[in-house]
Amino acid sequence: MARTARFDRPVALQRAVELFWSRGYYASSMKHIERALDMRPGSLYATFGSKSGLFSEALDAYAARSGEDFRQILDSAPSVIEGLQRYLHALAGCCMGAAQAPAQACMLIKTLLEVNAEDAALLAKVDAMLAMIEARLCEALTQAKAAGELRAEVDCARLARLLQAQIMGLRAFATRDVSDEQIAALADDMASLLDGFRVQPG
Repeated sequence: MARTARFDRPVALQRAVELFWSRGYYASSMKHIERALDMRPGSLYATFGSKSGLFSEALDAYAARSGEDFRQILDSAPSVIEGLQRYLHALAGCCMGAAQAPAQACMLIKTLLEVNAEDAALLAKVDAMLAMIEARLCEALTQAKAAGELRAEVDCARLARLLQAQIMGLRAFATRDVSDEQIAALADDMASLLDGFRVQPG
């Protein structure tokens, strides 16, 4: 009879996200992982297969939660464009001072910049996840256009790509020694950009 798992998998993956975010993939040794997840080597390998297997599942958990956060913010906004603007401000808020938390910072961008070509499978996974985020942005913009919030000539795919690039830039910018005020101002500018594509009254 198989033994019942003595750990909470979502909690373990959350701890893995925090570890990999704070130390990076390569600098996180198996000893670090064992301590962070409070698991013995045998249990780790039996559960996740390998360090890269654990990392891959941690990426999945991170992406799933990020997607849910995105949906909740858009669903609670009075319009799609305002929802996207709130989302940009929320992303900036996660990068500010004491509010910044490993679980909230962009693990995908950090991984994209760290992982080398020898880990092609992880790079491909991150690339696919970033493409999914871009598609999610495009879908939201398409909904906004259908609702009459955006001008008819707006290319939603192109605008989604621009937003994706700006979000990636915001994440990278926030890793520098910059003030919360500068990060907030950058988010304001990014949100204001969307106003330029709106249908103007009258």
